[in-house]
Amino acid sequence: MGILVGKKAPSFQCNAVMGDGTIEESFCFEDFSSGKYAVVFFYPLDFTFVCPSEILAFANRHEAISALNAVVVGVSIDSHWTHRAWRETPLADGGIGPVPFPLAADLTREISRAYGVLSEADDSYYPEGVAMRATFILDANGVVRHQVVNDEPLGRNIDEVIRVLDALQFFEENGQVCPAGWTAGQQGMSNTPSGVAEYLSEHGEKL
Repeated sequence: MGILVGKKAPSFQCNAVMGDGTIEESFCFEDFSSGKYAVVFFYPLDFTFVCPSEILAFANRHEAISALNAVVVGVSIDSHWTHRAWRETPLADGGIGPVPFPLAADLTREISRAYGVLSEADDSYYPEGVAMRATFILDANGVVRHQVVNDEPLGRNIDEVIRVLDALQFFEENGQVCPAGWTAGQQGMSNTPSGVAEYLSEHGEKL
């Protein structure tokens, strides 16, 4: 896996099921995210186990993410038809319901490869591999500012996605960096020796 932080995020065009349940056969990520922050999250497969909990967590926080001028796009190697079938399956039967953001169909695995998150094949069902459990946060210029990859058994914390978006926007607006555990409303740190010393003398024991 390569490091994309600081680089322009790969754009992509593919089939997708949109937040309103319609199928878009030429979904263009660059157009969809133009002028906005973006969260692109990859997950292994539809109709699995950890994945629906994460997608529902994104859905439950979609309003908060949208309030930060950010869009969300999920990506897996499943088809757009499978995505839509999953949306139409009740939660009690392992479905995800009408989530309010696009699910992109990476059948060719080109998107996963471009982002460096295509896993090595580990079984005969998916000899070409599946997308890893990866998250990318892009600024409004389409530059990757955060990326993280979890192993398959480890679900993501979507509140952390919001925290990182808050931190990124705080830095852009104030020019101050965000120390460990920073959350919206807290003090930032000037990235100078005196700024570090001042911050640590006041907050160091609480970190």
